[in-house]
Amino acid sequence: MSTFMANKANIERKWYVLDAAGKPLGKTAATAATLLRGKHKPEYTPHADCGDFVIVINAEKAVLTGKKAEQKYYRTHSGWIGGLKETQYRILMQTKPELAMRLAVRGMMPRNIVTKDSLTRLKIYRGAEHPHAAQKPEAWTAE
Repeated sequence: MSTFMANKANIERKWYVLDAAGKPLGKTAATAATLLRGKHKPEYTPHADCGDFVIVINAEKAVLTGKKAEQKYYRTHSGWIGGLKETQYRILMQTKPELAMRLAVRGMMPRNIVTKDSLTRLKIYRGAEHPHAAQKPEAWTAE
C-alpha cells in the first residue's frame, strides 16, 4: 500500500462561508486558517496547498475579548527613523476590520510559501453581503 500525497492535480476545492458576527476574532481566524490549509480533510498533506476557499462575512461584528481592544496595537514601520505607526485595535476594528481579520488569519498560518498561496483564497467582507454566490459556498458549521 502506498501513501497518498495531495497535489494540484488531485485536490478538490470547496467554498465555505464563515460568519464572524458576535464571535471572537481569534476563534474565527483559527477556523479560517484550518480551512485554508486543508487540515479538515482526510487527504491533508503538509507540504502541499490542498485547502479550500474561505469567505468571512460580518468582519466588523467580530469581537475582541478581554482588554485587547485597548491594549493591543497594530504596528507598522517604514524603515526610516521615527517611522513607527501604531493603531489601537479598537480603532482598527472600526476603520479596517478586514485588515484585522486578515492579520489574525495570517498569524495562525505557517511561515512558508504555501501560506502565501493559501491567503489568496481568503475573502473578507465587512458586511453580510459577498459577490461569490455563483461559487455556491457552504456555511461552515463545525467549530
